Amino acid sequence: MSKPKVFEKPTGVKDYLPHAVAKLRRIERNVLECMRRWGYEQIMTPTMEYYDTVGVASATSDQKLFKLLNQRGTTIVLRSEMTSPIARVVSSLLKETPFPLRLSYHANVFRAFEEEAGRDAEFFQTGVELVGDPSSEADAEVIALAIASLQAAGVPSFKIAVGHVGFLNGLFQEALLGRTEEQENLKSHLLQRDHVGYRDALKKLSIEDSVRGELEGILRLRGGVEVCDQALSLSGSPDAQAAIRQLCEVWEVLTAYGLQDHVLIDLTMIGDFSYYTGMTFEGYASHLGFPVCSGGRYDNLLAQFGRPAAATGFALKTTRILEVVGDDEADENRILIVYTKESRREALLEAERIREEGLVAVTEKEDVLKDVLPGLRAEAAKGPFVHRGMAFDRLVVYGLEKEGRA
Repeated sequence: MSKPKVFEKPTGVKDYLPHAVAKLRRIERNVLECMRRWGYEQIMTPTMEYYDTVGVASATSDQKLFKLLNQRGTTIVLRSEMTSPIARVVSSLLKETPFPLRLSYHANVFRAFEEEAGRDAEFFQTGVELVGDPSSEADAEVIALAIASLQAAGVPSFKIAVGHVGFLNGLFQEALLGRTEEQENLKSHLLQRDHVGYRDALKKLSIEDSVRGELEGILRLRGGVEVCDQALSLSGSPDAQAAIRQLCEVWEVLTAYGLQDHVLIDLTMIGDFSYYTGMTFEGYASHLGFPVCSGGRYDNLLAQFGRPAAATGFALKTTRILEVVGDDEADENRILIVYTKESRREALLEAERIREEGLVAVTEKEDVLKDVLPGLRAEAAKGPFVHRGMAFDRLVVYGLEKEGRA
């Protein structure tokens, strides 16, 4: 294998230039402030965790974990998501803190993909975990907060699709009792949103036509609260019926929030079956094929760390949101201050005063700019101008007039 060139970087990682970083930090700041107002306190966890604890508990498949060996030969992983690390903290450092716990975070996470997949190996997430509340009210709260967070991030148009793993589990158990491999095959098609593959897999099953029609009917269960009534008539499974009743309760709470127009029920949307235990949801922005947020209920995870508790939460795909958020706030009010040696103190004090007002002040000594200063002054007289690749709104010059060099 040839040695990489000095400017190359590993596949799947990015450099973020100042403009993108400014957008990313603005999204992070606005979303975390939104979460704070809902009572969620920010937490930070290490980038590296033990494989035998957080790595094993993670929803990320083993082949997608970045693994390292420390000097003692113990396997370490780069965190692939934030829920498992937070579960570890809740069960240790916060063990004596009573439930419910409301925690928020912003962090980079790492997942190993095949090079040809073209997906990011490192990306950013901003999210919350609501631990210790098993109610439908808690599920509705995290959906409502996800909506508020997407609005705070500046996502102009989006929909939240809500499903429930219990419905499909119950329906498949009822229709394909004991046929685990066939159940998992159908679930995998739904997980990948491959409805054509799902229909093809149904055609190959040796089942009665009525059962096949029932399973194909899942694909039509997408819409408003009326979907709950359709689903109740589709399956008599106690688990499926209980799941739908719970979704109805969540919808009632979201209606009380006044958010029903942002939400649709989609019973083909299941999330990761190995991880979620109840309600799941995804948020889709207009003109973007990938979800910009996802979440749901995961009541079994905390038990792996010795403190069993119900939990629910979500994560914004902050890096993806960069693609749909505008630049309305990206252009800050910047002022370029040019000074002579004799006027240095006056100019630097003025720059400090400007910064205290929350504006951007950049200072440069006149002799560095003597060849370009006349052109800068001409451009600044017309309005905003660009200097060294940075946009400025105003030019202020100190000392030249006093020395007769205006």
